[in-house]
Amino acid sequence: MSALPPIREMERAYRERDRSFDGVFFLAVRTTGIFCRPSCPARKPLPANVEFYPTIREALFAGYRPCLRCRPLEADGRPPEWAAGLLAEVEKNPGRRIPDAALRRLGVDPARARRHFLAHYGMTFQAYCRARRLGAALDELRRGADLDDVALGHGFDSHSGFRDAFARTFGTPPGRGRDAGAVLLAFLESPLGPLVAGATPDGVCLLEFTDRRSLETQLDTVRRRLGCATVPGDSAHLRQLTSELGAYFAGELRSFTVPVVAPGTPFQEQVWRELRRIPYGETRSYEGLAGTLGRPNAQRAVGRANGQNRIAIVVPCHRVVNKDGNLGGYGGGLWRKRFLLDLERGARPLVPPAAER
Repeated sequence: MSALPPIREMERAYRERDRSFDGVFFLAVRTTGIFCRPSCPARKPLPANVEFYPTIREALFAGYRPCLRCRPLEADGRPPEWAAGLLAEVEKNPGRRIPDAALRRLGVDPARARRHFLAHYGMTFQAYCRARRLGAALDELRRGADLDDVALGHGFDSHSGFRDAFARTFGTPPGRGRDAGAVLLAFLESPLGPLVAGATPDGVCLLEFTDRRSLETQLDTVRRRLGCATVPGDSAHLRQLTSELGAYFAGELRSFTVPVVAPGTPFQEQVWRELRRIPYGETRSYEGLAGTLGRPNAQRAVGRANGQNRIAIVVPCHRVVNKDGNLGGYGGGLWRKRFLLDLERGARPLVPPAAER
């Protein structure tokens, strides 16, 4: 379970409707059975009737339903103003260090920054900055920058410190950095919770819900298959993916056009290609998919390859169901699978009650 701020701090935040705590925690009200953002405009409950959860997932699985006023599931992708300011500060100069003292000068509590970045990006603020510095260093080396200038221009006190950090991250010394690759990672909001996306210069190679249990395994597979490190960053493919996901969840997009990079075994790649041929709004059974592939007895292998898909939604593994019409499995949770299928059928997707999950 993710760490929560102190109780008194959370109580103050929801009493004052402090938007800077949105996403850091959620409050659930026992008497109504709903959970809210700290900034929810609804009447504030008595402290004795409140429970706190660090993530939407934990509030949902505790049996609470989302508030209809603050709509905690309908994330708009915009971080709180203070967090957006920090991200902008990093992007002004990705090679600069931002120590805790600098955070305080910016009016940000370092502990709050740590909690927020852990909750939303899976790493502390300082870890994010460090990864961003190394990603920027790699980009400069690729563009022909002098190694000495890069080493001392990205917040490292010595060449040896830079070389060690670079080699640990990218698996190669910085002198060979012009040939090194990296998967750029971005963290996206969605109506179903946060997603982590990854892209290479050739296309999107990762899209997973951040609470999926196998996320670390998927990240390791991406690094192994593509032979490169993963670092925070931005790219045209990630921006295209963000735009297309927004249109998809708004019901305005039926087919993704963002390029996909999905290396796997020959059988896995065959299954993933077939998944992308399933039309929007339709489903296929594992048995039917195996038959289409000319492997009628390979239903279980099809199921495994389906579960090993690393690009959720874009490679629509959610469109594969059991022969009898039941949903079957889904790594992101059956409630998400039901949401996606309802969305594509034109129904109003709803988060199911706890008893159905």
